[in-house]
Amino acid sequence: MTKRYWLILLAFVLVQLSPLLFIPLISGMGIAESMDELQGYSILAGFSLGTIIISWLSYRSLKRDGDFREKSPVGEAALWSFIGIFMAFGAQIVANLIQMNLLGIEPGSENTDQIVNIATAVPLMAIAVAVFAPVMEEIVFRQVIFGSLYRRFGFWIGALGSGFLFAVVHMDFENILVYLIMGITFSYLYLKTKRIIVPIIAHAGINGFVMLVQVVFREEIEKIIELQEQQAIDLQAIITVIGGLL
Repeated sequence: MTKRYWLILLAFVLVQLSPLLFIPLISGMGIAESMDELQGYSILAGFSLGTIIISWLSYRSLKRDGDFREKSPVGEAALWSFIGIFMAFGAQIVANLIQMNLLGIEPGSENTDQIVNIATAVPLMAIAVAVFAPVMEEIVFRQVIFGSLYRRFGFWIGALGSGFLFAVVHMDFENILVYLIMGITFSYLYLKTKRIIVPIIAHAGINGFVMLVQVVFREEIEKIIELQEQQAIDLQAIITVIGGLL
């Protein structure tokens, strides 16, 4: 592992600890009225700074030390980025089905629920979740960790190892299978194209979808669901009346 890779890991650890610095600063500025807002602004600040630093270190590392020598053509990488979004959704669905049917674990994540609550309080944090987090996490878990393990132990140990550490960072051990399968998917996309931007786009696609559905358009979707439920009730009432007349 190169020196810059160690610096990337250190920067990522500091990003995870950054709320310890930003929460007191933001609290003193008086711009947050609730704990969710305080956490949201601190995460946004930490992720923004962390993305800049980690992206720069990653660029410098790839420029100097190289990564994989034979990279996919730009057009092919773009195609795999698009396909990768659907692969990520499919991987998540498969993992959830396995957890439900074999392990009895219902779909859902406390970690995701907490992030959604914070992003609802601070809408700008949706950018941090949809863009900044995928950039940092794919550089750390795919370029650095998977790449290093792959060169020494091969694909499966690299993918499973990076996926397990991915779950550990998110503190969501109940859904560790989801992180593992997602990690395998992103690792495959990285190895297939030799371009870190491909798993970043796939990761950003699934995170962005969650933010759009649960934060940006949440009220509109809830209104549509309520309307459909009301229409179903009205239809049931009509069927009941008609049935009573026959």
